[in-house]
Amino acid sequence: MTGDVLPELAWRGLVHQVTDEGLGARMAAEPFSLYHGIDVTADSLHVGSLLGVLTLRRIQAHGHRPVVVLGGGTSMIGDPSGRRTERPLLTRDQIDANGAAIRAQLESLLDFGGGDSSARLVNNADWLAPATVIDFLRDVGKHFTVNAMLAKEAVAARLEDGISFTEFSYMLLQAYDFLHLFDVAGCRLQVGGSDQWGNITAGIDLIRRVRSAEAFGLTWPLVVKADGTKFGKSESGNVWLDPARTSPYRFFQFWVNTDDRDVSKYLRFFTFLERERIGELEAEVAERPGSREAQRVLAREVTALVHGQAAAEAAERASSILFGGDLDDVDPDTIAEVFADVPSSELPRARLEGDGALLVDLLAESGLVASKSAARQAVDQGGVSVNGRRAAEVDRRVGVADLLGDRFVVLRRGKRSYHVLHVR
Repeated sequence: MTGDVLPELAWRGLVHQVTDEGLGARMAAEPFSLYHGIDVTADSLHVGSLLGVLTLRRIQAHGHRPVVVLGGGTSMIGDPSGRRTERPLLTRDQIDANGAAIRAQLESLLDFGGGDSSARLVNNADWLAPATVIDFLRDVGKHFTVNAMLAKEAVAARLEDGISFTEFSYMLLQAYDFLHLFDVAGCRLQVGGSDQWGNITAGIDLIRRVRSAEAFGLTWPLVVKADGTKFGKSESGNVWLDPARTSPYRFFQFWVNTDDRDVSKYLRFFTFLERERIGELEAEVAERPGSREAQRVLAREVTALVHGQAAAEAAERASSILFGGDLDDVDPDTIAEVFADVPSSELPRARLEGDGALLVDLLAESGLVASKSAARQAVDQGGVSVNGRRAAEVDRRVGVADLLGDRFVVLRRGKRSYHVLHVR
């Protein structure tokens, strides 16, 4: 059973432009096949591309059939949209490897299991690579005027700095994708970010000219942070879905660090929480700015979507470390990552063997306190912990048994002052 998904998308802020205001009623009346293109210039999706995949998932949940197009052919050219410079050209082997890696990620986010609304994955290299230049220019190029192409925003924005014929032709390739998928998969709708509007409407025009048929387009807004910085970037670079490139802990932290001004938008964009729950979290942000509850829910939901519930729970436990949590049940590699930017020093293993080292000595040597007497006072007042557990005795010793993962000891003074001892 199909349904009008547009009110849901509109409430979530995911309708930026639509070519026909009657699209929602049409989709409510019958199932649509639609498509969305995915760039394969890297071997992983990132959080920016996640928005498109989750929007497909919402549309699929209403009974429509998504087709995901891996840009194996168009990635050989490069999309000028949203860029001031040319994209680097990749080899066919690089693109194929990237497509295989992305395929695995998509299969965890969309339903490819069969049935009327089952997702389908295709690669536009399959129909673009065999096309000859003469046939393409004759069958596709003749339907476009240079005047109209120059007026498209993605092209016009590049005219001052220059655009190669290679990237100038990208619009025709994407238009041909839409025509091909209209013919072989019945796709009547293309969806994408607002920067793809010109490419989408070019495909609609081509279908109208060549097939005398009606097709549709819908875009969502590009995600921009309230502080003006680029969405999807952290201090260490892009935030990827591949856990080998961005660990679940750092992925979780990216969402936890969301600005209060953005968290409502991200809850709507990136989670499947109901309106009532999102409304409660929005009220929490308004009434208690800085409480971070909405951010924690956002981080928990998105991390579970991408990495699974177990990874989300582990990342949340790791996140709690910085707020004084017990470290015993946290993976040592995760602890090392959490404290990567915390002051640290090396300690010979021999210092911990036998009776171990006095905690007050280690505190003073680490610089967490100014002197041994200050260390004794801090311990006596209950302000020192070892591996997340409060040190109750002034004569407490730190030994081999205190090693986390046989690698390090985490000292904390007060609520936020840490020092990591790397034991060699």
